[in-house]
Amino acid sequence: MKLYFHPMSGNSRRVLLVASHLEVPLERIMVDLTKGEQRGVPHLGRNPNGRVPVLDDDGFILWESRAIMQYLAEKTPGQTLLPTDAHGRADVSRWLFWCAAHMAPANTIFVFENFVKALSGGQPDPTEVARGEALFAQHAPVLDAHLAGRTWVSQNRLTLADFSLAASFALAGPARLPLRDYANIQAWLGRVQETEAWKRTTPPVPARS
Repeated sequence: MKLYFHPMSGNSRRVLLVASHLEVPLERIMVDLTKGEQRGVPHLGRNPNGRVPVLDDDGFILWESRAIMQYLAEKTPGQTLLPTDAHGRADVSRWLFWCAAHMAPANTIFVFENFVKALSGGQPDPTEVARGEALFAQHAPVLDAHLAGRTWVSQNRLTLADFSLAASFALAGPARLPLRDYANIQAWLGRVQETEAWKRTTPPVPARS
C-alpha cells in the first residue's frame, strides 16, 4: 500500500499512527504542501479535494484520514483499535465524527495562524485567532469532561478515537493551543504521546524563517 502524505499534516499523522500501531507496511510518498503539490494535476487525480493523506491499495484509492484509519483496522486481523461489536464501534465512530466536525477544526485555526504562518514570517490574524478561541472554548470542555476519570476516550482502551483526536493536538505547543485549563485533556494527551506509535511518527518541527 502507498500513502501520499505530508509529515506535518495532522490528517496524515492520524493514519501513520494507526499504521505504526498495527505494523501495517506503507510506502510513504510525500506530497509537498509547501510547494503546492497537493494542487497539481497528479495529486488531484488521486484526491479531487487537493488534500492529504491518500491511500492507494493496489489501485483502490481512498481519501479522508478517518476512513483510511478504519480501512487499515478492518484489514488487520486481531486488531483492537476498532471494536467489532455494534455498540463499541458506534462509540468509537461517534468520537471520530465529533473530532472531524468540532475539535479538529478549532485546533486547525491555531495551527494555521500561529504555526504555519510563522514558518514564512507571517503574523496571525487576530480575528481568526479569536474565532479559534471561541470554538476551542466551546468544544474542549466537552472532551475534558468526558475524560474525567477515564484513561482513554472510548472502550477503556486505546482506539481509533484516541489517535484521531490526539493527531489534532499534535502541534499544541507551536500552535499555542489554549490547553492550560484542561487538565484531563493534557493528561490523556500525555498518555497517547507515550505510545510507541506516537514516538515513531513524530516529525521534526521545521525551523521558522
